[in-house]
Amino acid sequence: MKNWYNKVMVQSLNTKTSTPFPAIAYVGLGSVYGKLLIGDKAFEFFNDANVEDAIQIPWDTIYHVEGVVSRNNKIGRQIVVVLNRQGNSKRQNHLRFSSKESGKILKLVREHLGNDKVVKAPTIIRTLINKFTRRKG
Repeated sequence: MKNWYNKVMVQSLNTKTSTPFPAIAYVGLGSVYGKLLIGDKAFEFFNDANVEDAIQIPWDTIYHVEGVVSRNNKIGRQIVVVLNRQGNSKRQNHLRFSSKESGKILKLVREHLGNDKVVKAPTIIRTLINKFTRRKG
């Protein structure tokens, strides 16, 4: 008789990780609560409710990581991971996370990616200016 209760834990890509940070992943139309791990080989998010549900991003597939900074230079809770372009696609995939410990997370990410790949997220006004001033070609 097949036992469908056995759940297989997703194997981590990392050999060494930081302490897990409580975080929220914004996937699709909803949000998922879980733990965020920063390791030596990947950026990982594990769902609290479903053991099999995980987001694993190797460091070499990350284009850059954006941290939301307010007007008075305080780091917000939002972290955006921008992935490299796939094939001939002009669009880049964005994965959005939120955590109270976003400052510590960004410091750990900076150790693995470098200072030039951890950037300040553009504001809404900057995004609109970029949309209207972008050249066709």
